Amino acid sequence: MDIKDIQNLIKFVSKAEVSEVKYKTKDFEITIKTPLAGSDTVYAQPAVYHTAPQAAAQGPMAAPAAASVEKTEAVSDDSKYVAIKSPMIGTFYRKPSPDKDVFVNVGDEVSTGKVVCVIEAMKLFNQIDSEISGKIVKILVDDATPVEYDQPLFLVDPS
Repeated sequence: MDIKDIQNLIKFVSKAEVSEVKYKTKDFEITIKTPLAGSDTVYAQPAVYHTAPQAAAQGPMAAPAAASVEKTEAVSDDSKYVAIKSPMIGTFYRKPSPDKDVFVNVGDEVSTGKVVCVIEAMKLFNQIDSEISGKIVKILVDDATPVEYDQPLFLVDPS
């Protein structure tokens, strides 16, 4: 079983919303565990965490209006950018190892094929390459946090 087969299996498990899958052949065994489909464990983008406390601090009556206005502004600002998305479930790391420098920072130019981060899945560190050329305008995920399949990691200005 190669890495593409493993990635496809991870995608299938995440879409099937099951808690655990074991796959075993004569010379290969893999176990994929996910949070239970009905549990309260949800991995979200950090922007969601920052929005809720600010809206709640403004008072109960102003909270829904403030949150919707802020979300609308964010969508209109980010619509001109292209997202680099996670190709798998795992843990997002900005550096190749703790003693090395980060792959990219906000403002850095990236080209197609340049490594922008690594995602650890099942003790394997997978390098994630940029699929577009442009300038990094926003990093959407904190270092060493879990990410889901197809979750946006970076916003890139392709112009």
